[in-house]
Amino acid sequence: MKSAVETLNPTRAKLTIEVPFEELKPSLDAAYQRIAKQVNVPGFRKGKVPPAVIDRQVGRGAVLDEAINDALPKLYVQALQENDLQPLAQPEIDITKFDDNETLEFTAEVDVRPTIDVPAYDDLAVQVDDLTVTDDDVTEQVENLRERFATLNEVDRAAQDGDVVTIDLVASSDGETVEGGEVNGYSYKVGAGDMLDGVDDALRGLSSGEEATFVSQLLGGDLAGQDVDVVVKVSSVKEQELPAFDDEFAQTASEFDTADELREDVRTRLERGKRLEQAAAARDAVLEKLLDAAEIPLPEAAITAEIAERKGEIEQQLMYQGMTMEQYLDGQEQTVDEFEAELEKRVRDAMAAQFLLDEVAKAEELGVDQSELSQHLFRRAQQSGQNPDEFVKHMVEHNHIPEMVAEVVRGKALALIVEGAKVTDASGNHVELKNLLPDGSIGEPRAEAEPETDAVAEEEPADA
Repeated sequence: MKSAVETLNPTRAKLTIEVPFEELKPSLDAAYQRIAKQVNVPGFRKGKVPPAVIDRQVGRGAVLDEAINDALPKLYVQALQENDLQPLAQPEIDITKFDDNETLEFTAEVDVRPTIDVPAYDDLAVQVDDLTVTDDDVTEQVENLRERFATLNEVDRAAQDGDVVTIDLVASSDGETVEGGEVNGYSYKVGAGDMLDGVDDALRGLSSGEEATFVSQLLGGDLAGQDVDVVVKVSSVKEQELPAFDDEFAQTASEFDTADELREDVRTRLERGKRLEQAAAARDAVLEKLLDAAEIPLPEAAITAEIAERKGEIEQQLMYQGMTMEQYLDGQEQTVDEFEAELEKRVRDAMAAQFLLDEVAKAEELGVDQSELSQHLFRRAQQSGQNPDEFVKHMVEHNHIPEMVAEVVRGKALALIVEGAKVTDASGNHVELKNLLPDGSIGEPRAEAEPETDAVAEEEPADA
C-alpha cells in the first residue's frame, strides 16, 4: 500500500491511497466465507459453497463490494498511522479507481488535529486576588450554623424578616388558577428572597389568618414572564430563637470543646476554600495567557457540531425546568446573539485548550496510572451524583475510558504548567500551589517521582 497526504488547510487533510489487488486477498477470502454462510445453493452445505459458484450465483461484483467494505477501514487507519495524522471526525471516502484484479485507489478527506508550536511555559507570570477572610465572613458562617440549631416558637404578632411563616399561595390569571401555581402549608423564611418577587413585601406585617394580594411573574410554565395575581395567606408565624454561641453550643454542634476553637475552625475552612479559589483562578489565568501566545487553528466543522450539541443540551435542561430558551435569555438579560457568541467562545477556548494541553502532555511524556484514573472516575461519579460502580461500568461499556484518561493527562499537563509559573496575589505575595491539597490545605513538599495528586491537577479548566 502507498499513501500520500495533501494538507487542504491546517485542520483538514486529504489522503490518497493505492492498494495492489493482492493486498486485498485476505478481505476477499473473508468476503467469500461470509457470503458462503448466507446463501443456499443446492448440492452444497452452508459455508461450503466454492468461490466460483458464488461468483455465478451471487456475482463477482457483490463479493468485491463486500471485500472493499471490509478492507477500507483498516487501510484508512493504516494510512493515518503512516502519515502521523490524528482524525477529529469521520472521513469522507471516495473510491477513485477499482477494477477486478486491478489496483484499488481511494481518497479520504478528514478533519485532523493541527500541528501546534507550543509557546514557552517555563516563565509565565500571573496575578490572582488576595486571600482575604474577614471577621464578617466568619460571623456569617457562625450565624448560619446557629440557624441550623435554632428553635421555632409560634408568636402572636405580625411577620417580620427572619420569621418562619406557614403559607398558602395561589397564582391566577384572568380569574383561573394557574397550573402548578398553588402551594399549601409551605414553610418560608420572610426575607429569604427565593420565592416569587413581591412575596416578602406582602408577608411583612401579616399575622396568622391574614392574607394579601400582589402581582408577580411566574418563573416557569406556560405563563412564565407574564403578570399573574397572587394571593398569599399566613396560617402561622414563628420566631427563630438562636442558641447562644458558647462552649456548650460548640460541643453540641461540632467536635470542638470551646466556641473559640469552633470559630477558628470556621476561619480555617474559609481560608482553605479561598485558597482553592485562588488555585482555580491561577489555572484559568495561566491557560488563558498560554492560549493567547499560541496560534491554534480549529476545525470549523467540529466547532459547529460542538456548538449545536451544547445548545441542544441546554435547551433540553430548560425544557425539564419548564422554560423556553427565550424565557431563559430574558432572565439572563441576554440577547440570542450574545448567548451564541458566548457559547461559541467557550467551545473554541475549550477545543484550543485540549489541543494545547495534549501537546504539552506529549512533550513532557505524561502518563496515567490506575490509581489516578480510579480517583478521577470516582470524582466524576460524585460530580454527576451517580454510584461510582455504575458510573465506571457505563464508561467501560460505552468506551469512554480513553476520554477519562485524556482528561487526567490534560489536568496533569496544566498542573505542571501552573506549578512552574510565578503566581502572586494582588499584594505581591507568592501563592503556593505546588503542594496545595484537594481540601485547600498546604501539604508537605512531595518527592519529584511522586504522582501529582494536588489540587492544581484535580480538574481541567472549565470546558476544556
